[in-house]
Amino acid sequence: MVSRTATVSRDTLETQIQVTVNLDGEGRGQLDTGVPFLDHMLDQIVRHGLIDLDIRAQGDLEIDAHHTVEDIGITLGQAFAKALADKHGVRRYGHAYVPLDEALSRVVVDLSGRPGLEFDVPFTRARIGEFDVDLFHEFFQGFVNHARITLHVNNLRGDNAHHQAETVFKAFGRALRMAVEPDPRAATAMPSTKGVL
Repeated sequence: MVSRTATVSRDTLETQIQVTVNLDGEGRGQLDTGVPFLDHMLDQIVRHGLIDLDIRAQGDLEIDAHHTVEDIGITLGQAFAKALADKHGVRRYGHAYVPLDEALSRVVVDLSGRPGLEFDVPFTRARIGEFDVDLFHEFFQGFVNHARITLHVNNLRGDNAHHQAETVFKAFGRALRMAVEPDPRAATAMPSTKGVL
């Protein structure tokens, strides 16, 4: 199998970020974003997606975490697209429902080549510790725009905002894992009537 790995760097006046991704990993992560709760959420992608991630980021956290979180989403999306290459032989679609105590989330992925985000997560509070929950939308918007995927994220229920966020990221990891898996019945096929994704 061709190695499905990529490294992408992003260097702006606001952030300096490097992301390495291995889509056929073993669930290993080196995460140092400067935003501890984001590291915790990215670790859910690593462990539940079995996607190896190395993410190093420095950002203008003295202002707030917005630029750092958004730019990590952008850079991760770019690395993801590069690692996927032409998408021959992948399943293309992935979905997952994940519960955590009272919370339940559903994530559906299409490696469509078209960026689209539907994000319906009614967080029960505005902050989780020091983390502004609005930034999750910015992360996913940056990711889908640069990975060029369609992503539907729905938190179906939940009372605890930490649980809501964790179920979203666990489901995201599992849906990605399903979508990028090689399809043994279509090893060289392009899963699209257009012939391209």
